[in-house]
Amino acid sequence: MDGTDFLLGGIGSMGATLITNPLEVVKTRMQLQGELAAKGTYHKPYRSVVDAFITIAKKDGYAALQKGLAPSLCFQFILNSCRLGIYNTANEHGWTKQRNGNQSILKSAFWGATGGFVGSALASPFFMLRTHLQSQAKAEIAVGYQHQHTGMISAIKDIFKKHGVQGLYRGVAVTMPRALLGSGGQLAAFGYTKDFLIRRPIVANQTDTFVSTVAGAVGGTVMAITMTPPDVIATRLYNQGIDAKGKGIYYNGVVDCFIKILKSEGVGGLYKGFWPHYMRIGPHATLVLLFFDELKSMRRKYYAAR
Repeated sequence: MDGTDFLLGGIGSMGATLITNPLEVVKTRMQLQGELAAKGTYHKPYRSVVDAFITIAKKDGYAALQKGLAPSLCFQFILNSCRLGIYNTANEHGWTKQRNGNQSILKSAFWGATGGFVGSALASPFFMLRTHLQSQAKAEIAVGYQHQHTGMISAIKDIFKKHGVQGLYRGVAVTMPRALLGSGGQLAAFGYTKDFLIRRPIVANQTDTFVSTVAGAVGGTVMAITMTPPDVIATRLYNQGIDAKGKGIYYNGVVDCFIKILKSEGVGGLYKGFWPHYMRIGPHATLVLLFFDELKSMRRKYYAAR
């Protein structure tokens, strides 16, 4: 193991993001749809995942399905460089294993959550920029607060000019517990499943790619289930408009956002966008971990050939 684990984790996540970003766009818009409105009392431009894809492509153009790609790539690179780099370092030092050598779910969860916590804190500004850009739409299908950014760089300059570094890190308080739940659950499930399949193969002549794919799919499923409510809250906090003093116009913080969603939209409000989130997080998590393992395999072969 060397420092390239951090680089390989980031590169692997960027490859996955190129494929799954359209689902992130759909998820963001469905999470903002009917914000603080009771069920059945608001216009619903996105009735389902498939309908959202069709509506966005028809009204905003096919390119809109890749909105926010630049900040999304930056966010994923920073997040997963830390998340996978820290986790893999711990794993290769034996810090995620029990005394008998088997993978420990609790230790894996701890190191996965630690990496996610650090990565999400550093990458927080790009999460916000991604949300702003992905929510931008033509008036007839617009949901949530509409920010008037023309791109990632202009958005960074505008926010920094008006509100400084604090403005770029607005909402960071929710991305860290979001990452703790998501990364901890995902990497614990991934590590345990991978270890289990290696010790007890379920098919004859199973390959490393097969093991990584199955373990990644299990990890992605766990991640989607644990992560949706804090993800909805993060999307709402990041996307809301702010006043001249830099305060949110809808929510005062994580707890206030949680309570307002429950009161106005019910429990279902915390699970808005679950299906596109699930459909994105499963393939995304699988691809990230698969690419990461494949890149590490290529690195081993390269070093062995030297």
